[in-house]
Amino acid sequence: MNSRSKKFLSYYKPYLGLFCADMLCAIIVSAITLALPLCTRYITKYLLEPNTPDALNQIYMMGAIMLGLVIIYTACNAFIDYQGHVMGALMEGDMRNELFDHYQKLSFNFYDEQRTGQLMTRISNDSFDLSELYHHGPEDIVISLLNFIGACIILISINVKLTLIVLLFVPIMGMYAYYFSKKMRVALRISKDRIGDINAQVEDSLSGIRVVKSFTNEEIEKKKFSYENNRFVESRKFGYKSEAYFYDGLVMLTQLMSIAVVIFGAASIIKETIDLADLLVFLLYIGILIEPIQRLGNFTRLYQEGISGFERFMEALEVKPDIKDASDAHALQNVQGNVEFEKVSFKYKEGSEHVLKDISLNIKVGEYVALVGPSGAGKTTLCSLIPRFYEVTKGQILIDGQNIKDVTMRSLRRNIGIVQQDVYLFAGTVLDNISYGKLNATEEEIMMAAKKANAHDFIMALPNGYATDIGQRGVKLSGGQKQRLSIARVFLKDPPIIIFDEATSSLDNESEKAVQESLEELRHNRTTIVIAHRLSTVKNAQRIVVLTDNGVEEEGTHEELIALNGIYANLYNMQLRI
Repeated sequence: MNSRSKKFLSYYKPYLGLFCADMLCAIIVSAITLALPLCTRYITKYLLEPNTPDALNQIYMMGAIMLGLVIIYTACNAFIDYQGHVMGALMEGDMRNELFDHYQKLSFNFYDEQRTGQLMTRISNDSFDLSELYHHGPEDIVISLLNFIGACIILISINVKLTLIVLLFVPIMGMYAYYFSKKMRVALRISKDRIGDINAQVEDSLSGIRVVKSFTNEEIEKKKFSYENNRFVESRKFGYKSEAYFYDGLVMLTQLMSIAVVIFGAASIIKETIDLADLLVFLLYIGILIEPIQRLGNFTRLYQEGISGFERFMEALEVKPDIKDASDAHALQNVQGNVEFEKVSFKYKEGSEHVLKDISLNIKVGEYVALVGPSGAGKTTLCSLIPRFYEVTKGQILIDGQNIKDVTMRSLRRNIGIVQQDVYLFAGTVLDNISYGKLNATEEEIMMAAKKANAHDFIMALPNGYATDIGQRGVKLSGGQKQRLSIARVFLKDPPIIIFDEATSSLDNESEKAVQESLEELRHNRTTIVIAHRLSTVKNAQRIVVLTDNGVEEEGTHEELIALNGIYANLYNMQLRI
């Protein structure tokens, strides 16, 4: 048994009791299915004979037995339908949790290469298909095998020759089912990939709906969606064609089987090798024999859908986190805030060009350092290496003299606050978003953080104050308001190291001033690294580091660098002229 098979079966373990009860009910259902025609045979073959003593009472007694069996059958089926589906849903929930937990462990490198819609499909559609397989799969197999074997034994006891005629159809049906099930599997895999593409396209278009409308490109988005939608429809056509051949072919073969039994059975009655009562019961068992074949057909569909989903699920689950804690990693404690880069190099992929090369930089405790330079020089990348969003290719980064690879990522990131250029706010209230910085914060602490971030006044002016819903990604707020909420979130976290990817250039003057005041308050007594796009905003930095493709080209205060009349002076003067 390979590792994926073991993984597949492992999800039954927490629900073994429920699974066994489900299988017991399936066995009872199968047994009753086989028993009812025998009761019919007993009545028609023995109790309807002339001069049968007390025949009427025996018929009523047999009817009562059959009624009892039907009640038990119904109760067991109800258990299978309800508890079995509950078991499948619980297993589906476990798989979703495991995959979502795994997503949380993966680095930015993984998400740089993936489309969100595809990841969503793996965690939603694929896991639902698997829950159906987990529930119905074992149940269909058990009932089908018991019914098939039991029906064959009873049919042989009635008439061997007729049974052999019936069994001739079985290998033909098996080969037919196997051939078309392979086609169904291919079709289902293609469909799952393409529905993922649709989800990715929808997510992309709806997330950027304001850009779409501002450029009046609705028709372009419709065409892009229509293209992905048509590809999905074509894949479903292929799938439905395979399913049609599969099911219709099996139906035709089962009908031929029934016709063969009627013809050869009628001939046997004329030859007096079988009586009418036995032929009627034989036909009843043919129906029971066909039902396992139909169940197996249903199982084949579920299996193809479920296994296709499981393969995609495992593909995601088997992606190893490229950044993880060392086995002997310890918590980073009592952080002062000294950050040191020692000959740090970085590239996103093996074989690609270095984004950063041999960067050495020492940022002292409580120092305010601005990173400036042309676009693409690696300023944001350099800062992303500090919390280990990406792993350095060469060299090392030290915090208070400790290599960040030797400490746990949780403790490392807990001591770093990041105010990003592209502010992300979650759907929910103002309170929810600020408290994200410290989940157990009191309302008083949250309000104090908002006041420090110059956000309290505008929050209180909102319809429901801190309880105001801000919409998806904070669409109900202005850019400056969103930025101040993100700063309040960092205030609440209260880390000793702050990284600010400056985003004031897109704000109006009033909002920019409020955000700058918030940042001045935030950086007080903290090590602060600012990625500066507008150089006039970092003139007061204690040190300005000029980063280019060649690494650190210049360092100094604003006045020193202007006097140097080098790269920084050129960039600064260029911005003054714009």
